[in-house]
Amino acid sequence: MTKTAVIFGSTGGIGAATAHGLKAKGYTLHLAGRDAARLAALAGELGAGFTAGDAREPSHFADLAATLGDRPVDALVYAVGSINLKPLNRLKDEDFLGDFTLNALGAARAVQALLPALKRSEAASIVLFSTVAVAQGFSAHASVSMAKGAIEGLTRALGAELAPRIRVNCIAPSLTRTKMAAALTGNEAMAKAIAELHAVPRLGQPEDVAGLATFLASAESGWISGQVMAVDGGRSRLRTKG
Repeated sequence: MTKTAVIFGSTGGIGAATAHGLKAKGYTLHLAGRDAARLAALAGELGAGFTAGDAREPSHFADLAATLGDRPVDALVYAVGSINLKPLNRLKDEDFLGDFTLNALGAARAVQALLPALKRSEAASIVLFSTVAVAQGFSAHASVSMAKGAIEGLTRALGAELAPRIRVNCIAPSLTRTKMAAALTGNEAMAKAIAELHAVPRLGQPEDVAGLATFLASAESGWISGQVMAVDGGRSRLRTKG
């Protein structure tokens, strides 16, 4: 029987690469994203269903669940994120609340909305996303690190609560060349300087992260749950200079 994967943030670099990875494994896809035109184009390319909407709005998740109906969902990937870099004295309540709503609360809402469908699967998988900045600690990352840190806690809590039939894991990437990160990667001098901070001295590509996301979403990782895994060129653990 064909398995179904739902991917939120599927028009982003990592989400789209994950969609291609799961399609190659034979999954039927249902894609979600905010940019309706790009979403429709990707869905057409992959032969997927799609639901356009804003992950900050609770109705988006209810709409998608209603569209799926009684279909089981075998993999849920929440590849939604933000890069909101400001020093603490410039952050306002709306920054913290906005990042938390999009990243952590959005992930929880996605799981809540699709939990009945995930339970209809014989063995389902959930893949969430954090950031290297939670483990490493970077200046001007207070808001996004708080939000992504909550996702790591959510991963472990849901991994315990939903066991054994639903596995939950999280990926923590370092800086990756995506449209969302263009403000950092578009300046080649800055990109080169950041790349050299990694033990593997380059920036990530969406496929670097999507390879692990595809693995964790699939039955190949059937004995892995509750984990936060780094795809970061060694940055969170290795120091090769100084």
